[in-house]
Amino acid sequence: MTTSTALDTPYDLAADQIAAFDRDGFVHLSGVLDPDVVRHYEPEITEKVIELNTMHLPMEERSTYNKAFLQVGNLWQHSELVKELVFSQRLAKIAADLLGVEGVRLYHDQALYKEPAGGITPWHADQYYWPFSSDRSCTIWLPLQETPLEMGPLSFAAGSHRFEHGRDLPISDESEVALQAALAEQNLPVVNEPFALGDASYHLGWTFHHAGPNVGTDPRRVMTVIYIDADMVVAEPVNEHQVGDLAASIPGVKPGEVAASPMNPVLYRR
Repeated sequence: MTTSTALDTPYDLAADQIAAFDRDGFVHLSGVLDPDVVRHYEPEITEKVIELNTMHLPMEERSTYNKAFLQVGNLWQHSELVKELVFSQRLAKIAADLLGVEGVRLYHDQALYKEPAGGITPWHADQYYWPFSSDRSCTIWLPLQETPLEMGPLSFAAGSHRFEHGRDLPISDESEVALQAALAEQNLPVVNEPFALGDASYHLGWTFHHAGPNVGTDPRRVMTVIYIDADMVVAEPVNEHQVGDLAASIPGVKPGEVAASPMNPVLYRR
């Protein structure tokens, strides 16, 4: 099977996995891609992260947010090879099936590289940053290497997508402290698992998640793609981050309109 075929062949998503996603706000899926497919794209993604990264401060001089990871977005616009992965019908169909929608479009992609000695990723919910009118958005978290616990894989508070406290908190030391306490009070179990090469997780925009530090010797290399309902309507931004995201990621689209700029193509529709 060619790499391109592997990216478009449907994944056998079970009914209990869809139910788990609805119940918990996330699901960890095994064998989403063949390990050789991931190995095929990793060098190009890594090369683009090195080329496009703008964070060059020593670790000790960075904020908590910037210690968490190197973050480079919209790699699909800089590499035809990365675009193949980001536009994968296989990955997009999983998102549509989990969200229970007719189709999904691209919001944007992001490479998240947690360097050795990189710090925690504080508790947060992604949709704090996104100007959307519904919760039908999700992110695939696709590690580009085997990811044991010491590398800081993503951990999730199961069921936290139904917990509205803390949705007004950006990623920060404050969000880490406040949400750690609030989630514990709710007795929401925290799921933290290693990822085999080829595994991936999907989580809703309002699912609270966190990652430990990378105490390993290699960078924790991860590619993410954010999918939104193909019919997602843009909401009026409620904070400065959403104002910036609207301008940068859905250019030319106004609140009340479908998020259908040229940067947000439909990746899958039934």
